[in-house]
Amino acid sequence: MGRLLALTLAYLAYLLAATIGSERQQHHVQHGPCSYTFILPEVEHCHPLRDFRVTNTLQRDSPSEAEPDSNESKQTKLENLESAMENNTQWLQKLENFIHENVRSGMEEIKRTAVHTQTAAMLEMGTNLLSQSAEQTRKLTDVETQVLNQTSRLEIQLLEYSLFTNRLEKHILLQTQEISRLSDKNSFLEQRLLALEARYGRELQGLQSEKQQLQEILERQSRLVSKLQGELGSSTFNSTLLQRQQAMLTHTVQQLLAMVNHCNEMSNMPKEESLTFRDCAEILRSGMTESGIYSIQLPNSTQTIKVFCDMKTRGGGWTVLQHRTNGSVNFHRGWRDYKMGFGEPSGEHWLGNDIIHKLTSSQEYSLQVQLKDREGNEAFSHYDRFYIDGEDSNYSLHAEGFSGTAGRTSSLTHNGTQFSTKDRDNDLCTCKCSQLASGGWWFEACGPSNLNGIYYPASTSVVRYNGIKWYYWKGPNLMATMTTMMVRPANF
Repeated sequence: MGRLLALTLAYLAYLLAATIGSERQQHHVQHGPCSYTFILPEVEHCHPLRDFRVTNTLQRDSPSEAEPDSNESKQTKLENLESAMENNTQWLQKLENFIHENVRSGMEEIKRTAVHTQTAAMLEMGTNLLSQSAEQTRKLTDVETQVLNQTSRLEIQLLEYSLFTNRLEKHILLQTQEISRLSDKNSFLEQRLLALEARYGRELQGLQSEKQQLQEILERQSRLVSKLQGELGSSTFNSTLLQRQQAMLTHTVQQLLAMVNHCNEMSNMPKEESLTFRDCAEILRSGMTESGIYSIQLPNSTQTIKVFCDMKTRGGGWTVLQHRTNGSVNFHRGWRDYKMGFGEPSGEHWLGNDIIHKLTSSQEYSLQVQLKDREGNEAFSHYDRFYIDGEDSNYSLHAEGFSGTAGRTSSLTHNGTQFSTKDRDNDLCTCKCSQLASGGWWFEACGPSNLNGIYYPASTSVVRYNGIKWYYWKGPNLMATMTTMMVRPANF
């Protein structure tokens, strides 16, 4: 506050000096550390007396003179003093007015200057604020741009993550469906496995039961052999009688041979030659339409044999090679029996591999296999071309052109499979299929078929491996009650 007052007074003094001039009176006042100089205006028509002297302390700077002691001088001095006081009072009033006027104008000038200065400062501050605001706005815009760019990138990443999540969900769904499908398939396979285990368990029980029965039969046979050995010792004494009977039988046989020769001579007559046939197809063409037993003469041979002719099935003319219907004939035989044939044409029989070879190699024949199970269901398998090789090739099988209702696939083995019996093993298995599966047949590695297996009656419920088999019709569960193999010319 003191500094502001000093500045004000100094400014006023400057104005007074500029107004009054340098010739005017000055008065200095010392106030503390500050010094104040006042320039006094001159009072018009007021000049100091020549004999005026200042005697008070305010005018102590005046030179001292000797004061007269007379009353007149005192009265004069008093008047002069009053006059000076009046002049001084007027001067002070003018000074006060001058100071008031100049202080007011100075204050107004100071205010204007201050307002101008403040306005400039405020403008500068406003400019700075605008610059800073523009800079902050630019920075804020940059930040907003960065935020928008970052937001866009985040949105793109979020979209990519969403698409990836959708693909992953689809993949998981497919994997779940695949796992479910595999689980269902696994359950199905487990059920089949359990069924197979149960079925083979029953078959194993049946085999164990058969084994027990065979052991019992073997024991009975052993006892019978022992008994026969005892009887053999006692029958030795009767050998002489038997020898005489044998001689009589030999004579009888010779007589029968003579009769047979006579019959053969009669059959060689021209009338009889016209009645010979090569197969049942020729017999059917000759007008004989009833199924039954007929004689045929093998091609390129004078040998005649009796065969059963089926004149009804699929147009007739079939020469029967094999027939089974009741299990009365044992088919578990050796090589020679299957070569020559066994059984009766009117019942169960095997025509013979030699005869089948000679017959089927003379011209093209087709094969018909007739089947019937214990429920009475019938089916057949037909082969457009069928023949077997001779004994030097072990009667190898050849069958082509499969069709029929006994399965979608042929149950006969591949072409070239050799015939096997219990005493001659020609199959491709080390297990000897003929002994394992029973009967004589074209076994490859035991194979899917065996029509010469053991005949089990329809009342039997246990499936046996060594029974009659035609796999692709009924699988291993076939319980056949009738089988027939028959041939006729392919061009019939």
